[in-house]
Amino acid sequence: MQTYPDCPVVTRKIEVGGLTKQQLLQRLQQHAILLNEYGERLFSDNRFTTSNETYNLETVELTVKALGFPEGATLPEIFERAIKLGLDLCPLETGPYLRVAYQNQPEGDAGNSLRKEAPSGSLTIASEIISEEDDYPKGFYLRNIEGVLWLRGYAADDLHVWNAGDCFVFCKR
Repeated sequence: MQTYPDCPVVTRKIEVGGLTKQQLLQRLQQHAILLNEYGERLFSDNRFTTSNETYNLETVELTVKALGFPEGATLPEIFERAIKLGLDLCPLETGPYLRVAYQNQPEGDAGNSLRKEAPSGSLTIASEIISEEDDYPKGFYLRNIEGVLWLRGYAADDLHVWNAGDCFVFCKR
């Protein structure tokens, strides 16, 4: 089994920062990007801040399996392994900026939104968690459903096991 950094990954360079949360929401609307209720909750939280300064990030997209977990892993295990392998958690504001930058995301299966696993084709942004409450959103994920781009928030407790094929986005150190 190939694991990071000796496995295929997708990297992207994106520009982050320079907009207020309100301006960032307007940018999402300009691109017809929808938010779910959890995404809206994250945006309205005062702990979610945006940088006044513009900066560049290089993101790394890889699966839970590529982090060395062929049977899946919990969020704490995923984050700990990624950090040991030289990756960093993304600032929370990375999600909206990556969503705007990544307009050609392949479509995922519409599927059942009530299932307790990452939806097919989704990209979960590995970011700092602002609330440990189990039912509070932990961060953002990106989806394309029937041609509509989404920036969605997700909730998961520390016991939830993510599947080996679930994709996460980290920042390159």
